[in-house]
This record gives sequence, structure tokens and C-alpha cells, in this order.
Amino acid sequence: MRLKLIMALLAGGAVFSTSALAIEPSYTVMLSNTCNGCHGTGGNSAGPNMPNLGGVPSSYTVDQMKMFKSGERPSSIMGRIAKAYSDDDIAAMASYYSTHKYVSAKQATDPAKVAKGMKLHNERCKKCHTENGKDSEDGGIIAGQWIEYLQIAMDEYGSGKRKMPKKMAEKIQGDNKLSNEDIDALIHFYASQQ
Repeated sequence: MRLKLIMALLAGGAVFSTSALAIEPSYTVMLSNTCNGCHGTGGNSAGPNMPNLGGVPSSYTVDQMKMFKSGERPSSIMGRIAKAYSDDDIAAMASYYSTHKYVSAKQATDPAKVAKGMKLHNERCKKCHTENGKDSEDGGIIAGQWIEYLQIAMDEYGSGKRKMPKKMAEKIQGDNKLSNEDIDALIHFYASQQ
């Protein structure tokens, strides 16, 4: 009787451990889960100073993570976090997020700024930031990103903390330099895109 009980418990434990293994998430999912606290489940941020990562091309995310890791791109936290991952880890997480749907942030925008921003976008930005910022020749998505995140990015570019791409610098800081009000209008335009 005692032997039957022990055998039953062992068999039950084997079934339990086998079923637990069947639902264990993949290594890539576990790595990516560490990002969800800030960037949201599937990479769709619920916080206004964190960008959405879902649906962003993996090559863009890899490039940004490598810049965080090297210190080329400034950050308060991401530089320290990126250093903990291997290049393979970064590639796996970037690939994971690229397979998710991009969800634009739901936020209030100023209609007058949106209209002005659309005009500026059409005059200066649409060649590189196609589909009103939903696509880009460098891979980033700015349409539907949080206003606060876009403001942080533009402040970093404007202050020189973050290197502005040459084409972008020509359009923003060139002969007909954009004012702070112009940049704010562009931010509202991109943030309004759903």
C-alpha cells in the first residue's frame, strides 16, 4: 500500500512537472518581459515618457540598443540596462517586439498645432518620415508616439546630447531653422497620428 502511494505521488509529480514545462515561456519572451514594466505588454507603452516598441522594425531597435549600450545615445536607465544584454539577446528581443502590432498612444493633441505641424511635415519631413511618421527610412516610428517622449527626444537632439541625423539637422537647424513653436507643432502632429 505504501509503495502504491509513493508511486502515485511520483507519477503525479511527473505529470505536474511535465505540464509546467509545456507552458514555460521561451527565453526570448522571458527576456522581453523585463521590458514590459516600462514599454508595456507587447511593447505598447502605457507611460508618456516611454516609446512604443511593438511593430518597430527589429533593425532599428537593435541599433538603438547598441547606442544605449555604448553610451552614444543618452539615457537615464537604458544605458545601464542595455549593458546587461548580449548582442544575441538584443537581437532576440528586437525581433520579438517587431512581430507585435504597433498601437498609437491615445492622447489629447492641440488641433491648431496639429494643423501647423502637418504643414511643416509636408514641407520638410515627409520624404524621410513617410506615411505621416508611420514609417521612416531609418526604421523608427514617430506617428502615435507619446507627446512627452517626442519632446524628450527633440530636447536631446536640440541640446546636442543625442546626435541628430544629418538630413534631419539640415531640415531643423539649417538655413530656415525651425522655432521651438514649430517643433512643438510637429510633435503634436506626429502624436495625433492614429
